Amino acid sequence: MDDENIITQLSIFVNNEPGRLAGVASILKDANVNMKECNLAESTEFGILRALVDDPEEAFERIRSRGLIAKKTAIIGVRIEDAPGALFSAASVLGRAGINIEYGYAYAGKNVEAFLIRVDDPGKAVLALKAAGVPLVKRSEI
Repeated sequence: MDDENIITQLSIFVNNEPGRLAGVASILKDANVNMKECNLAESTEFGILRALVDDPEEAFERIRSRGLIAKKTAIIGVRIEDAPGALFSAASVLGRAGINIEYGYAYAGKNVEAFLIRVDDPGKAVLALKAAGVPLVKRSEI
């Protein structure tokens, strides 16, 4: 789907060992790819680095060429304010539409604050949120 509100996130599997995150960062640096956002979640044996970068295709190819496991994931960004109930409006719209939020994390860039979410149907989520008047982040704003 080529919707301006669908954002490509990289999910990179990183062994839970010293220096592994630095290795991924080095690959991106050598490719002249800027990491705009990242979230690192861990398990016993590996971590998952979820990242938004300025050139996801180049980053994806470079990372995979170095033998690391990576995948591209479609996510959406919901604009949020620093106020009580800010997340409620978007979450309730998605819940009523039968769309599951699999995970999410906050993002604060130069010009936008958002809750970035992975949902089970990004296209349907964008349509439901737009219909409810919930402001979304455009891919170009990240």
